[in-house]
Amino acid sequence: MRIFQKEWAMLLSVTVLTSITRDSCAQGPVIKFGKEVNSQKIFSKSKEKDKTLLWINVNTAPDTWTLQKDILVCSGHPIGVMRSEKQYENFILHIEWKHIEPGGNSGVFVWSNATPPEKANLPNGVEVQMLELDWVNLNKRDGITPPIAYVHGELFGVGGVKTLPDNPRGTRSKSIENRCKGRGEWNTYDVVCVDGVIKLSVNGKFVNGISQSSQKKGYLCLESEGGQIHFRNIKIVELPSGVTSAEQTAPEIH
Repeated sequence: MRIFQKEWAMLLSVTVLTSITRDSCAQGPVIKFGKEVNSQKIFSKSKEKDKTLLWINVNTAPDTWTLQKDILVCSGHPIGVMRSEKQYENFILHIEWKHIEPGGNSGVFVWSNATPPEKANLPNGVEVQMLELDWVNLNKRDGITPPIAYVHGELFGVGGVKTLPDNPRGTRSKSIENRCKGRGEWNTYDVVCVDGVIKLSVNGKFVNGISQSSQKKGYLCLESEGGQIHFRNIKIVELPSGVTSAEQTAPEIH
């Protein structure tokens, strides 16, 4: 579903989400949420304040994303994304999430172009999967239950982005140990993204990764995909940039 309207922006005290336009499809902001921390602040112990993250609604509804105190609630409807205001290349993403519905589906896109193609809902990038544990029980194929690795932090390129999986399941990379918690419980992802390499820690342990991403600079996107999901404590620590060509960078959205 697409929203055809003028850009609109809404700023909140904890974080920010703004709007942009793509062709005739207006991208509008939803909510402010999260912090951006400069690595120099950590290393030098400077008193520089954390920056508020500004996000932008790409193709979801005005009420898809709402703030409830310090929790960002995504209704899951319609399917689509909101994106970060700026692009990121090398960074550490800390994000906590929990599904509310059995079999809930969501994720975070990193190094994304944040521009879904015509008649599609999701952009390109590398997806960090967030599926609720009951997804495998609700999506049996010919009576066979898919492996739990489907729900536990799979990493994979989408929309033409190529990656080399650490733990291959076809072109995807699956986690080597299940550390995910079920609906109603908070999960913590720490996602380290450096020079086309991603390492994923789930609830305090690194269990998955990819390398050689064909796109290694772009936007972050939070995904709405059919089920209610809650987010909290989103933080991004920007790291020094690397050698990244124009071909490895998502186009800037103006």
